[in-house]
Amino acid sequence: GLGLASMVIVFFCNSYYIMILVWGLFYLVHSLTDTLPWATCGHAWNTEQCAELFHLELCRNGSSNASAGTGPFNLSCADLASKRSPVIEFWENKVLRLSGDLSEPGEMNWQMILCLVTTWVVVYFCIWKGVKSTGKIVYFTALFPYVVLILLLVHGVTLPGALGGIVYYLKPDWSKLAEAQVWIDAGTQIFFSYAIGLGALTALGSYNRFHNNCYRDAYILAVINSSTSFFAGFVVFSVLGFMASEQGVDISKVAESGPGLAFIAYPKAVTLMPLSPLWATLFFFMLLVLGLDSQFVGVEGFITGILDLFPQPGAGSLRRELPAALCCVVCCLIDLSMVTQGGMYVFQLFDNYSASGITLLWQAFWECVVIAWVYGADRFMDDVARMIGYRPLPFMKWCWAVVTPLVCVGIFVFHVVNYKPLTYNKTYVYPWWGDAIGWVLALSSMLCIPCTVLYKLLRCKGSLRERWQLLTTPIWGHHHLEY
Repeated sequence: GLGLASMVIVFFCNSYYIMILVWGLFYLVHSLTDTLPWATCGHAWNTEQCAELFHLELCRNGSSNASAGTGPFNLSCADLASKRSPVIEFWENKVLRLSGDLSEPGEMNWQMILCLVTTWVVVYFCIWKGVKSTGKIVYFTALFPYVVLILLLVHGVTLPGALGGIVYYLKPDWSKLAEAQVWIDAGTQIFFSYAIGLGALTALGSYNRFHNNCYRDAYILAVINSSTSFFAGFVVFSVLGFMASEQGVDISKVAESGPGLAFIAYPKAVTLMPLSPLWATLFFFMLLVLGLDSQFVGVEGFITGILDLFPQPGAGSLRRELPAALCCVVCCLIDLSMVTQGGMYVFQLFDNYSASGITLLWQAFWECVVIAWVYGADRFMDDVARMIGYRPLPFMKWCWAVVTPLVCVGIFVFHVVNYKPLTYNKTYVYPWWGDAIGWVLALSSMLCIPCTVLYKLLRCKGSLRERWQLLTTPIWGHHHLEY
């Protein structure tokens, strides 16, 4: 059941995550110009409300008669508040072509379809031959972003206001710890960042030699992952500090999350820099490469799971290439719903329900329960010792048995108690049937576990105790017994 659930989750994740690459590729292509198209008004996608400069700090006295200069014009604060940034208009009117409702899919964007097909073709030809060819590509896709991050940081810290942004990044607001949503977001991000519960790392780990030191690798992965995230924070907030300084507003006003950071806040900051097309090109190329890395892992993990369901020893490489192609085509067809005018609403449904939040917490909880309490934590410690030559720290056993399940349950309860209907951009509230679709996406993976347990118990013979005893007794395969 856990295996089936992880396959469903990673399939949904592969389907919607690639939209980050699609948008990144779209921005990358539009960065290759002398003037960034989201830096100015006057384009076909701009409205009459478009304004390039905002100086709302002049309106702090609250007077409705106060005015703020925008170039040669003087506008009242009320007029200025109704103006829209060209960055937001590029994102909503050019990239998304956003409709007003989930029930209004509208037309498909042919430019986005082209970007979508291109990204899936790149992903396919990077993974179709298996982990050996993908591994060589990852040497570039994993290391190149560090070069770009260092370049962006060196440039970012030299900008005026960068220090204020870094101080804001490092100075915690302890009152936020009382908010359930902070814990939910933090837990979900760690689970998603480490690919916990997705089954992708398990699938890739199956290609390792039996005596590979997976225990050491797990520590190295955690340290590098979190260190990179921490380092990237300096890159982002040095630029956001500069952006806040230029606009004369508090940094909390320019700090975005989710797609807003990558496609609104950072592009806006880049327009304020000298040589803005160069920095935009570097940033979006880095985003594209990073996204490809994550997509490789997800698609590779899913294909490995499919092939393991139908083992055919001695089959040629063609056996792998066809399922890989079918997987990419099916995911691409699902993604067509996300390149319509209502596509952002569909994307957010997948993002909030199908492969993050409660689904990952549910998956991780049962993984720990099965390993620590059904299979046995001590038995699992012995298995790891046979592989790496020594037993892991006893603390690990307590993590599997007690700490991680309790943390998962705690965040899960937080999530359920504080559940609110899904909203987009803090203004549009999804209809009830939209949330219902989201719950169908979530339950399609969550129900795999209890349904499989029930199915297996009903298929067995004997008393309930005998069935449970039989089903929870490990079966050693030839690939285990030879060691």
